[in-house]
Amino acid sequence: MSDIYSKTIQLADGREIVLETGRLARQADGSVLLKMGRTMLLATVVSAKEAKEDVDFMPLSVDYKEKFASLGRIPGGFMKRETRPSDYEVLIARLVDRVLRPLFPEDYHAETFVNINLISADKDTMPDALAGLAASAALAVSDVPIQEVISEVRVGRLNGEFIINPTFSQVEQCDIDIIVGATKDNIMMVEGEMKEVSEKDMLEAIKFAHEEIKKHCIAQEEMMRELGIVKREYEGDKEDEKLKEKVWKETYDKVYAVAKQAIPDKHKRAEAFDKIRDEFLEQYGEEERAEVEKLVKRYFHDVHKEAVRRLILDEGIRLDGRKLDEIRPITCEADFLPAAHGSALFTRGETQSLTTVTLGTKLDEKVIDEVLVQGTEKFVLHYNFPPFSTGDARPIRGISRREIGHGNLAHRALKNMLPPEEEIPYAIRVVSDILESNGSSSMATVCAGTMALMDAGIQIKRPVSGIAMGLIIDKESGKYAVLSDILGDEDHLGDMDFKVAGTTEGITATQMDIKVDGLSYEILEQALEQARRGRLYILDIMKEAIAEPRPDLKPHAPRIVQLTIPKEMIGPLIGPGGKIVQEIQRETNTTIVIEEISEVGVVDIYGENKEAIDAALERVNEIVALPEVGKTYKGIVKSIVPFGAFVEIMPGKEGLLHISEVAWKRLENLDGVLKEGDEIEVKLIGQDEKNGKMKLSRKVLLPKPEGYEERQRRPHSHSQHGSHRPHRSDHHKRHK
Repeated sequence: MSDIYSKTIQLADGREIVLETGRLARQADGSVLLKMGRTMLLATVVSAKEAKEDVDFMPLSVDYKEKFASLGRIPGGFMKRETRPSDYEVLIARLVDRVLRPLFPEDYHAETFVNINLISADKDTMPDALAGLAASAALAVSDVPIQEVISEVRVGRLNGEFIINPTFSQVEQCDIDIIVGATKDNIMMVEGEMKEVSEKDMLEAIKFAHEEIKKHCIAQEEMMRELGIVKREYEGDKEDEKLKEKVWKETYDKVYAVAKQAIPDKHKRAEAFDKIRDEFLEQYGEEERAEVEKLVKRYFHDVHKEAVRRLILDEGIRLDGRKLDEIRPITCEADFLPAAHGSALFTRGETQSLTTVTLGTKLDEKVIDEVLVQGTEKFVLHYNFPPFSTGDARPIRGISRREIGHGNLAHRALKNMLPPEEEIPYAIRVVSDILESNGSSSMATVCAGTMALMDAGIQIKRPVSGIAMGLIIDKESGKYAVLSDILGDEDHLGDMDFKVAGTTEGITATQMDIKVDGLSYEILEQALEQARRGRLYILDIMKEAIAEPRPDLKPHAPRIVQLTIPKEMIGPLIGPGGKIVQEIQRETNTTIVIEEISEVGVVDIYGENKEAIDAALERVNEIVALPEVGKTYKGIVKSIVPFGAFVEIMPGKEGLLHISEVAWKRLENLDGVLKEGDEIEVKLIGQDEKNGKMKLSRKVLLPKPEGYEERQRRPHSHSQHGSHRPHRSDHHKRHK
């Protein structure tokens, strides 16, 4: 324990982040315990000593896991243990992965595993923004050969002021919520949501984040120096300079010429490039080809990349022939699927999203049971990316991390444009099925999702569109080109993938990955302005298909009626063991959900048609409605007593029908007149304000006999029926 080392980082608001190594997980290549208040993250890294054969990429695996014990909770489910990662954990792992991956040398291909575990939690501290710093610090104190260190911070804007790593309660009130990842010198990743903020405000938030990140990076560099960290030596890619020169010499001009042809079909374009490579390989015999093929493919990739980049920078020509700020042809169609509650088909070039909206009840809301967040979510968005969308011949193997990430981005883009929760009683599920993909399918999801919501009759505040921006930059000359609506190849071969979604009023979500050092804020500003113009252009096209939300739901869409009832009526409506509400649901073919919210009962009635809902609504109102003096009711005689009858005029509500109010003639008893179970009409003629006792009359609804005269008599008193007091007492409880 004498080798424990710690470094403290001071935040502007007085909070401290402590990085400690040497105490936990000492057999890992690197491990760091990050502490901020009661929150503790343990990050570890282990990297194989040698790369596997035929691996030409960085096999990095990042996992983020929140332990339920960190907050004194036991996981739900049958197994009562942490199982597969939640969507939230996958999203955090992706955020960290995207910033760590560029830190490794291009020729380092050893399998590397980074694990970040939340082992102690505070209910109001958001640990996700600390995961990147913990992971980077673990790499920093290891011998794994990273080139730089990074950190991530969350930036919120509360009441016009930027804050670093806001709490859960603060984030709920922020109009900006983004996570920024960066090295000491360069922004590398931005992701988050905003409530229609300007491009200028978003840039200011990124700059604010970077100033904090610089402090984190300096602290890690000091750790490395003070601990005397020495990075391992490794065997990089084997090079053949003569072969490399030969590939460049014999293929570059051909690749440039194909790129200049502006072939719009990506498969035909790929076949044309592959043909050049294959023709080059044909000059080798079978044995020799087996030896050089791997290197040829790597060198050819570099040729392909450089040719495409030079064509864009020098001649302003893109792979499909568009101008730098030109958007591919767009077609939109709302109400594409007649049986769905809402649907839209959005096609932009070779990217296509078929999106549906399905409405459900409160029972259909997504249940969230995470370590720090529990509850339900009314609005969900799912994104599916099947292999056929890119022409790949492979099976579908569950939901990928990429699908979770892209769906989350589209979800964040749309969610703040939905009506307030109190105005929309439905659970809403949006599903985007990507049928074709060649760049920016997540932004196609945003556009199709907007139209599908409007087609479903959801009264969104404003339509949202999205666009993906790219960048090609020559660091030596400083020459650059900002590309609107990038293709998949332009993303792969370029220096930036910058997705921006928003309305006419501002940005609602963004995701940015920068692959080049030294990107200036001036270039980012230009990219944001170009994105804004593109976003508005796409919105105009979308409006031609559907300009505003439909005034009502589709005729075949299920309906929900929501009503508020007194808190004390929840019990009578539910009934013993749920008997009453279950009976109503069964007889009216509806679903009824009852909740107590803010001292009142909120009742949602969900049915397939208006008739079913009306029938259920009538039954509910019969139970929860308050009796009105002067109103006539159909009642059931519940019991006969010497001085009259007790009649139930509403479920659980009985009043006294005195013997003198049964008929116009004088009755000595009710034998032969009324019996238990009779259904009779009565009128509520009075109600005691203090105890709620109701007085009923039947005779006032009957024709008054001709010549009838009301005779004077002393007010009746139940004392004259003294022998029946016990019965009176019993019914007093029911009446009350």
